Amino acid sequence: MPDNNTSPPLIEKHTIGYIPPEDRHGKVKDLFTLWFGGNIAPLPIVTGALGVQIFHLNLLWGIVAILVGHLIGGILMALHSAQGPQMGIPQMIQSRAQFGSIGSLLVVIIAGIMYVGFFASNIILAGKSLHGVVNDVPVSAGIIVGAIGSGIIGIIGYRCIHILNRIGTWVLGISTVVGFIYILSHIHTGDFLTRGEFNLSGWLATVSLAALWQIAFAPYVSDYSRYLPADVPVAATFWATYLGSTLGSSLAFIFGAVAVLATPVGTDTMDAVSLACGALGPFMLLLFLLSVISHNALNLYGAVLSIITLVQTFAWRWIPTGKSRAALSVVVLILCSIAAIGTSKDFIGHFVDLVLALLVVLVPWTAINLIDFYLIHRGKYDIASIFRVDGGIYGYYNPHALIAYAVGIAVQIPFMNTPIYTGPVSHYINGADLSWLVGMLVTSPLYYWLASRDSAYRRQTSGTLHGAVRE
Repeated sequence: MPDNNTSPPLIEKHTIGYIPPEDRHGKVKDLFTLWFGGNIAPLPIVTGALGVQIFHLNLLWGIVAILVGHLIGGILMALHSAQGPQMGIPQMIQSRAQFGSIGSLLVVIIAGIMYVGFFASNIILAGKSLHGVVNDVPVSAGIIVGAIGSGIIGIIGYRCIHILNRIGTWVLGISTVVGFIYILSHIHTGDFLTRGEFNLSGWLATVSLAALWQIAFAPYVSDYSRYLPADVPVAATFWATYLGSTLGSSLAFIFGAVAVLATPVGTDTMDAVSLACGALGPFMLLLFLLSVISHNALNLYGAVLSIITLVQTFAWRWIPTGKSRAALSVVVLILCSIAAIGTSKDFIGHFVDLVLALLVVLVPWTAINLIDFYLIHRGKYDIASIFRVDGGIYGYYNPHALIAYAVGIAVQIPFMNTPIYTGPVSHYINGADLSWLVGMLVTSPLYYWLASRDSAYRRQTSGTLHGAVRE
């Protein structure tokens, strides 16, 4: 039995390796505060405002769309989180059990690109927030401050991230509610409730944005539940994550929509927050600055784990230490800071476009991963094989997963609406992107049919197994 009185080290020593029982610590309720506090930040506020800014919904229908999207997408995100205690390994390396050691690399690379992009976007927002609080501080200096702050938290790792979000849940939650009250009592426009209208395409597009926000967490959400004891029930992990993420992100999305509607048309979202909050504006921007620094550590942490996973695929005997993770964190931090300073004026807009395109290839992965874990293998995997260069019993490639994955991407094409391509169905419904929903509905049953009809694949639970789904 592990010694529950032994505190975990300040700086996390594990990277992508299996977390042994003696190193498992933490409580399920920490998942609620992690995802609630982490979702109240500038980027979700800016994203939530798009429903009324770009898609011209009124407040009522904008809120309904935001809630529907988060409540649906949050289910997928929380199901991934529940894998953490059962497996004890990061989400991306666990994908080798579905795709094979080489077959999983595409998704690992895509996830790594997303983490790096999110990290760069957030340090730009941190720079702008700091400049808004202290005008004498240039945005570039604010970017460096934001990057260093996130870097320190990310290097310390799992424990520090959880502690800061426990504090942030109370501070940001209460402050955002106070901000709502102030905005609603000091509205600067006469069309707060009447600006915009219901339109189906805009409503569907806003639902998709909210759902995709949740799905974007899927590649790394279980990284933050893998330290929990293995006997934690799946239901407990699911609900703590689901409620924290959906409540926090919905609050931030709606806050952005309300702030934009309470200020004149054309006001930048974060400027609208400052204006709408009046005397509270600088204080709110300072809180959001601290929030984005704290939350952005997750993106740096995820990016580094993705890089380690990629390298370890070909150097399977290497299980890196905390020092390796720290060194890689510094490298990623420096490169992202340089890129952010050089492209801060238009980076976020271009990155959001990239994310929408990348999610087309992440959605089928989500479907395959969840079907395999919950219905095919029922949480029972050979951990040793996952860390072998040849994939062990899972091999280099899993044809079932790759076929379902390719089909899942292909069926989304007519429903896509990205800067790269707009499908005919999306064009017909005025630009609404329903590709993620179609991808889930097609990939899930297809993969289940392919995998379940192969008895040899279903018997890949022989050997030394760790983890089993617990009801």
